[in-house]
Amino acid sequence: MSTATAAAHPQSHFVRAVLRQRGFRRLLGVRMVAQIGDGLFQGALAGTVLFNQDKAADGMAIAAGFAVLLLPYSLIGPYVGVFLDRWRRRTIISRANLLRAVLVLPIALYIWQGHDSPAPFILALVVTGLNRFFLAGLSAATPHVVDDHMLVTANSFSATLGSLSFSVGIGAAGALIKTVLAASFHGYAPVAALAAGFYLVSALLGRSSFTADELGPDTAQRARSSIRQAVGEVSRGTIAGVRHLAAKRGAAYLVLVQAVFRLLYGVVLLASLLLFRTVFNNGEDVSGSFGTIANAFIAGGIGMLLASFVTPPVARRMGGWRWVTAVLAATGAAILGFGLPFDPVLLLGAVFFTNLAAQAIKIVTDTSLQHECADDFRGRVFSINDTAFNIMLVAGMYIGALTLPYTGRSAAVLSVVAVCYVLAAAGYAVLGGRWARRVGDDIAQPGGKHLTSVT
Repeated sequence: MSTATAAAHPQSHFVRAVLRQRGFRRLLGVRMVAQIGDGLFQGALAGTVLFNQDKAADGMAIAAGFAVLLLPYSLIGPYVGVFLDRWRRRTIISRANLLRAVLVLPIALYIWQGHDSPAPFILALVVTGLNRFFLAGLSAATPHVVDDHMLVTANSFSATLGSLSFSVGIGAAGALIKTVLAASFHGYAPVAALAAGFYLVSALLGRSSFTADELGPDTAQRARSSIRQAVGEVSRGTIAGVRHLAAKRGAAYLVLVQAVFRLLYGVVLLASLLLFRTVFNNGEDVSGSFGTIANAFIAGGIGMLLASFVTPPVARRMGGWRWVTAVLAATGAAILGFGLPFDPVLLLGAVFFTNLAAQAIKIVTDTSLQHECADDFRGRVFSINDTAFNIMLVAGMYIGALTLPYTGRSAAVLSVVAVCYVLAAAGYAVLGGRWARRVGDDIAQPGGKHLTSVT
């Protein structure tokens, strides 16, 4: 779509067009209900580990928890498509949520009893893995309910509302703990159990809203090779995807700078969790800080929502590489200005700006991958990007665990992180800017049709 065409069809036009698709509205409803459940469930888990006076973990234990929850799926993520191309997506969406509803109940029982056992952690790992499988099924199903030229708008809109729904779930968990329930095992367990109800409703919505084959894969296109052959093909294809991405310099620079952002973000995330649990709660009863950190999740969700609406028109006007450079530098400034005073209210400002930058960079990166990479490589390069996305977050949290004190309060560490964000902005401005000017092709140009249709 040309710049002139984009101007003739403002951003709101694309949103309205997507929301007119009945199938998309139903798929969006399935996602939003499930992700409210995710917020409740993960809020209960976080409260049990981080904000329970009887079971307070240190920074290394928190980093280990994120590693166990994020890395296994990140490593097997590229192979999920093997099953998505064989099983009906409606079945994946409904049964994954139904199974999650069943598994959450024994987890809630374990939380209620307060016993130290690996069982609830293992079950939580399965629930988290099923969530990623569920989201992958939604992504694969989206082209069956949205016209091709509106796919990017649909993806951006659903991801944004999904993140907002997750934040609502976290906020609801915090409100329940603060006003109705207690910040103890007997308070977090009912919140986890409540998540099972949302998973069940999402499963029923998914099953009742679509016919068996409506979400694909199409019978004629359903993969016929054996799973063993498909796994081997994925392994070889992933290597080819890395090579393809390396040849697309503009997209490769963005994947690299997003990985750096996530590395630093991991340090900031751990510092924030520790600060809310100790310093902002007088370092005594950690249970009292759960409601405050729920506000941080809401602030982050608002930042992501704003980024989704601001990024497309701004990036079209100034160029994707300039916008990424600006939000990287702004993140460093926000950490210095809002983080270093170590004030709980000001820190919400740092959370807001950091999440705004994270979403802005993700939108530009995803758009660049769609724009530059060949269609038959896109699935692989997105899997590579997602794997780097999670691995670098966990690596950042481990760095934070090694460098931050128990309270998370370290002006030196946060200052280094802020400076690194500014240096990353400068480095990307040189590399990404030079490449964009050299090839004369940036997502702000007429060739960058994908971003013109992002929400």
